[in-house]
Amino acid sequence: MAKRGDPIDGVMLFDKPKGMSSNWAMQHVRRLVNAQKAGHTGTLDPMATGLLPLCFGNATKFSADLLNADKGYVARVELGSITDTGDADGEVLESHPVNVTAEALAAAADKFRGEIEQVPPMYSALKHNGRCLYQLARRGETVERETRRVTVKELIVCDFDGKSFTMACLVSKGTYIRVLAEDIGRELGCGAHLTALRRTRVGDLTLDKAVTLEELEKTDSIEAARQKMLGADTLLSTLEAVELDEVQMKRFMSGQRLALRLTMRGRVRVYGPERMLLGTAQVGDRGVLEPERLIAH
Repeated sequence: MAKRGDPIDGVMLFDKPKGMSSNWAMQHVRRLVNAQKAGHTGTLDPMATGLLPLCFGNATKFSADLLNADKGYVARVELGSITDTGDADGEVLESHPVNVTAEALAAAADKFRGEIEQVPPMYSALKHNGRCLYQLARRGETVERETRRVTVKELIVCDFDGKSFTMACLVSKGTYIRVLAEDIGRELGCGAHLTALRRTRVGDLTLDKAVTLEELEKTDSIEAARQKMLGADTLLSTLEAVELDEVQMKRFMSGQRLALRLTMRGRVRVYGPERMLLGTAQVGDRGVLEPERLIAH
C-alpha cells in the first residue's frame, strides 16, 4: 500500500492557536506540506498558544532532543479561585477573597525559583495503569501522583492589578505552569488558576521565527507552504558540527568509528560534502567519532 505524502525532511516552527490540540495541529500542517511522516516535540494544552516545533521525515529522529529541553512561557494568572483543571477551561471548585499586595506576590514567587517539587495535575497526559490521567479525571476519578523535582530557572511576575498578574518563566522538562500558578495562589492563601498560557521558547528555538496557521493557509501551493520550513538540523543547532569528506562519509554511514583526533567532546552533528546532514555522533576522550543516529539518504 502506497504511503500518503512525500518523503520530505524539515522542521516547522508553528505558532499554535488557542483551542487546537497539538496532534490536530501536527496532522493539519502535515497535510498542508504533504509530508509522509510527522511528529512534534512536546504537547501544548489546547487552551495554550505559542511555539510548537513540528518535525517531518528524518527530522523526527531528533525530536527527542527538544522533549528534554528547557521551555519558556508567558502566562496570565487570576487569583481568588481554584478550578479542577488549573485553568479557565475548568469548573470552579473554590473561591476566596483576594487581599494581596505586590510585595506579597513577589515574596510568594521567590519561593518557587530554583529546584522545587511539583505534584503533576490530574488533567495531564501522564499515565496510570495504561490510561491517561485526564481520562480518569473526566470520569471524576483521582489517583495519587508522585511528586516530581523540577527546576524553575527564571520567574518574573509583573502587571499585577490586585487580582491577576503576568508570569514569565523558563523551566525544565516536566514542569507544569498550571501547577506553578496554583502553588503561588496557595502560598498567598487565595488560590489561583491560569487564564492564558503562551509558549515562547523550546530549547534555543524561539517564537519570533514561528509561522501562524493563517500564514500557512494563505499559501497558494504545497511548495509555498514548504518554504516556511527550516532544515532538519534546526533541532541540533546547539551541537558542534563535524564535516566529513566523501571517503569518511561512506565509512561513517556504514557505522564505522573514525579516528579523526577531534578536539571537541560529547555529542555532535555530522555533515557530508555540500553540507548534507548525516546524523549525530559522540566524540570520545580520544577524539574518535562514533556514529549515534544516522539519516538514510
